[in-house]
Amino acid sequence: MHSCSNARENYPKLIEYFESGINNPEKNLAHCILLYGNDLDAQYEIALEAARMLNCKGDHTADCDCLNCRWIRENNHPEVRTISKVDNKPADDDAKTVISIAQARMMKNDLLITSEYHRVLIFCDKNKDGSIAPLNEINFPEAAANALLKTFEEPPSGTTFFFLTKDKSDVISTVLSRAQSFFVPSKLPEDRDFSLVKDAMDFFLEIERSQVLDFNEKIFALTSENEPLTILTQMQNYLGAVLMSGSLNRVQKYNFIKHLKTIETAKKQLGVNMNVQTVFENLSFNLVLG
Repeated sequence: MHSCSNARENYPKLIEYFESGINNPEKNLAHCILLYGNDLDAQYEIALEAARMLNCKGDHTADCDCLNCRWIRENNHPEVRTISKVDNKPADDDAKTVISIAQARMMKNDLLITSEYHRVLIFCDKNKDGSIAPLNEINFPEAAANALLKTFEEPPSGTTFFFLTKDKSDVISTVLSRAQSFFVPSKLPEDRDFSLVKDAMDFFLEIERSQVLDFNEKIFALTSENEPLTILTQMQNYLGAVLMSGSLNRVQKYNFIKHLKTIETAKKQLGVNMNVQTVFENLSFNLVLG
């Protein structure tokens, strides 16, 4: 369960900023707020704490125990909703890997009904284990986002939208332009390990175009005993370590940054349940031939 108190403890300046806007008689807080960074759980906790402050009917202190505050701490408030590919979808919605147009229409209709609460909709993705994951243009496609643009621009009173993502560029520009953005620095220990992929990536640095299938075989074989996402992260860690070594010229640095983005795209494809073998084949060809 996510804890609002963690957000207050770990990000006091950001929470204070939201608090000052919420306590302003004019409720001086943006309708659309985009949080970005590597720690998606922290972003979710910040959104919940903002939702709690917006809905508090008690003494408006950090430890208020009014019904609304309790509901939100338990992530059980009727008008504080998570919007993802698996949460708050119409019963007949067959789109299992994305936030869909049908979902967007349902939200718009729901928001037409007045509410005694301040409604907070938290847009994010979910991993297979149910953990919070970042929005991107694959799981929050342009068609669904565009169906909500007018609502984002002129929402009903008492409505706030949060968007959780890893990088601002992962959200379409029309949503980004309507949101106030805040970077949420990660408090998690940084993973820099690349031991699983070192042999394969050493081979990658010297690879000829004719050896792309050999490279793919080496990389894909690692997924038989390890999570595919772990392999992709370690590939990024390896490239990052080479970048930090100072051994690359300007052109090589540019290519390595492109490679990092290519691997990030592969991660997004895994997030929408693309076939793992296909993802790694496409990745190998894009890295070597792209």
